[in-house]
Amino acid sequence: MCAAFPDFRLGNVLATSFTGTLSERHGEAVERIPTPHRLVDWLAVNGLAVDSCTTAQLEIARELRESIHAAATAAAIQDALPVSAVQVINDCSAQGRAAAILTPEGRRRWRLSSASCVQDALGVIAADAIIIIAGERDGKLALCASPTCQAAFFDTSQSRTRKWCDMNTCGNRQKKARFNANQRKKPT
Repeated sequence: MCAAFPDFRLGNVLATSFTGTLSERHGEAVERIPTPHRLVDWLAVNGLAVDSCTTAQLEIARELRESIHAAATAAAIQDALPVSAVQVINDCSAQGRAAAILTPEGRRRWRLSSASCVQDALGVIAADAIIIIAGERDGKLALCASPTCQAAFFDTSQSRTRKWCDMNTCGNRQKKARFNANQRKKPT
């Protein structure tokens, strides 16, 4: 991956990892898929390899990402799901034609209808979003405690009390800030 672009924040849940391609939404936003090629990279890293992506497909992907973020945020705070976000998620899910394939190793992989079908890949992401927002997977939607992030993430920890979308970024940043504040309070 090109050093000019920020790293992807990868997680265990496809839909919320996808929403993480725009981070620091309440601070200085970091766009992790600024070009069609970066969307191709992200899809490949997440087992949804496609050969290419157009600018129009990137815009559809971003619309899906923002719709998933809006719906997951509403679900996390137990608010009504935004109708327009639900419509985008449902449309993307219905338009995709990917098939789940069982590998000889007992893993699930996705087969897209063609190597150039971004629509199929987005359909897989939308279907995953539906499963987590509908509460059909073991875990719970939560919002990152970082005031600049507040990303929706899927908490599968045993106690379901995780605070950060990503411990390596938001969690460490908050813990470092707390440590530095405590250091300033100590008498010299």
